Amino acid sequence: MHILLATDADWIVNEVTAALGSPDTTFTVCTEGRVVSKVIEERLPDLTILDLQIGSMGGMAVTMALRNDESAGTLPHTNVLMLLDRAADEFLAKRSGAEGWIVKPLDALRLQQAAAVIAGGGVYANAVPASPVPEPVIPQPVNDDETVDSSTAPEEEPAPAG
Repeated sequence: MHILLATDADWIVNEVTAALGSPDTTFTVCTEGRVVSKVIEERLPDLTILDLQIGSMGGMAVTMALRNDESAGTLPHTNVLMLLDRAADEFLAKRSGAEGWIVKPLDALRLQQAAAVIAGGGVYANAVPASPVPEPVIPQPVNDDETVDSSTAPEEEPAPAG
C-alpha cells in the first residue's frame, strides 16, 4: 500500500507512520497542501491522509481541489482520510468529499481501521467520544398526598428569650 500523508506537523508524521508502517507500506510525506495534486500526478496513492491544517492550504481545501480535478478528468480518484482538530470539523470533512475522518488525538487502532476501510473503498467516520456527561437531575413529580399544607402545619414554638 502506498500512502500520501500531507501535514506540516512532525508528530502527526511520527504517529501515522508508526501506526500504519509495515514492510508492504510506503509513504510520501507532503508538507504543503498546494502541491498534493502534483504529488498524486506523479504516483497515485492507495490512501491520501490530509491533516486539517497543512501550511497555507488545509485538508478541506485540498480535498475539494482533488474532487474538482477528478470531476474535470485531470486526476484519478484518490481515497481521502482527513485528520480533524475537533468533532465540530466533521461538517467540513463531509462537505469536502473525504471518504473518512478521525478527530485528534490519534491512536493506532483507529488509524489502522480507517486506513483499511477507506483503502478498501468504504467510508469511515470516527470522532473522539466526548467526556462522559453526568446524568441530568430530573425533578420528580410531587405526590399530592405528601405535600404539607402550611395552614394545618403545627406552628413552631418561639425560641426562649435569653
